[in-house]
Amino acid sequence: MRVIQATRLGGPDVLALAEIPDPVPGPSQTLVDVEAAGINFADIKRIEGSYGSTTTPFVPGSEVIGRTADGRRVMGLATDAYASKALVTDPVEVPDDLAPGQALALLVQGLSAWHLLRTAARLSPGETVVVNAAAGGVGHLAVQLAREFGAGRVIGTASTPEKRDLVLGMGADAAVDGTADGYAERIVEAGEGRQADVVLDAVGGGVFEAALDALAPFGRLVTYGSSSGDPLPPVDPELLAQRNISVTGYWLGGSLHLPGMTAPLRELMELTAAGRLRPLVGGEYPLADARRALEDLAGRRTTGKLVLLP
Repeated sequence: MRVIQATRLGGPDVLALAEIPDPVPGPSQTLVDVEAAGINFADIKRIEGSYGSTTTPFVPGSEVIGRTADGRRVMGLATDAYASKALVTDPVEVPDDLAPGQALALLVQGLSAWHLLRTAARLSPGETVVVNAAAGGVGHLAVQLAREFGAGRVIGTASTPEKRDLVLGMGADAAVDGTADGYAERIVEAGEGRQADVVLDAVGGGVFEAALDALAPFGRLVTYGSSSGDPLPPVDPELLAQRNISVTGYWLGGSLHLPGMTAPLRELMELTAAGRLRPLVGGEYPLADARRALEDLAGRRTTGKLVLLP
């Protein structure tokens, strides 16, 4: 089968097209002919070696949609996903009328957005929600789900006017520049004088610190990444107590072993079929162009979900 391999640790330039034997499924695995493989920021981190020790060469990627030997169309988490064939655990059947990129957008990013709002932030109706990097894979879905779940006001941050227009098109009440300088003031202005009840942040660094200043009493800042590459600053527990605010974290990969964590997938697919959730496919790349896809993602030149087509 055709695969993309990371020949060593480093940037996207370490990726190369290769041919290796087809994988052999184990007792809990299903072999699929890959229709599309999802691209995630975590793939970049793994290739860099930021996710612990990794033996090279290896095939990146963790999610695919494809066909089983008996013709079922399924998607699921996979090992070695940047390939023409992959092994899937706990496959979920996908309707034929759901585009592959839309389906994959729901698997990692959609589930993450759902749990960020429902499980981690425990959003209540009427609350003001801020979604940082709101034009991205998780962000654009979180904006829509916040509205679906009854948020009173939804504010998205994005780095360019074009991305902010996209965020408004996804249903946000306001879209503002997401840089750290002046962040809290822009959020309060966009919130019509109110601070935020919930901030979802995957940028980290100075933006994370600025988001603390944007929280209303009993507000919650949920951190789920650090795409800026800057370390998360330390948080003073005394400050949290004085202002009655909280910081929590969420990582989908660390929660999937818990019962019921993938159950929202059915709801997400139903919302998409009804037109109430619009997963955005930001780019489809041939498998051989995996390097370019990750360079575009790392350079923040993309929006929505990116996929590889074998």
